[in-house]
Amino acid sequence: MTKMALKALIVDDEYPARKELRYLLEKYPEIQVVGEATNAYEAMELIEALDYSILFLDIDMPGFSGLELTRRIKETAKSPYVIFVTAHEQFALEAFSVDAVDYLLKPIDPAHLDRAIGKIRKRIEEKPVSAKAQETEQKSREAAGLGLIPVEYKGKTILLEEKNIIFVYAAKDYTYIKTAKEKYLSRFTLKELEQRLYPYHFYR
Repeated sequence: MTKMALKALIVDDEYPARKELRYLLEKYPEIQVVGEATNAYEAMELIEALDYSILFLDIDMPGFSGLELTRRIKETAKSPYVIFVTAHEQFALEAFSVDAVDYLLKPIDPAHLDRAIGKIRKRIEEKPVSAKAQETEQKSREAAGLGLIPVEYKGKTILLEEKNIIFVYAAKDYTYIKTAKEKYLSRFTLKELEQRLYPYHFYR
C-alpha cells in the first residue's frame, strides 16, 4: 500500500539546522520538502503560495516567533500539522496549547523525529471523511436506493430520504423517525436502522 505524499515547509533562521532536518527527512519517502524560510515573514509568503501539510517550525526567529506564526496561520484557511524544532525547552507547554503535533529539541534525535512523523500519520488515519467525500458517497447510496428508508405515514408506505432524518427513537414497541416537519413510523428496530443509516450522519 502506497503511503500518502506529504509536503513540508521548514522554517528556521539557522542554515545548519535546516540542512540537518532535510537530511533526516530523507528517511521518509512520503515527505517532500517544498520550501524553506529563514524567518516568520518569509514563512508567511510561502504559506500563502504553496500547497503543504506539515510545518517544521523554529520558535526563536527574527521578526516574530514561531508560536506567533502558528497563531496567525490558525486565522487563515490553512491547517498544517505543526512540529516545533527548537533549542529552547521552556516553550513546550505553550507550543502544545496551539495544537502542535510534537516538540523536538535541537540537536534532533532521529527517534523523536520518527515519533513525531508517526503522530502525523495517526492523525491523518483518524481524520474524519471530508464533506466532499461524504457528499459523493451519499449520492452513490441514493443512486443505488440505499439512501431511502421505507416508513409508514397516514396509512401508506412511503420512501423517506435519510438526509431529511433528524433523529430516530423508540417508544414502547414502535420505532419512530423524526424529520423537521413530520414524524413517521418505522418497521425497523433501532439496531436495524443503525445499520442502514449513513454512518457519517447518525450516532447512537
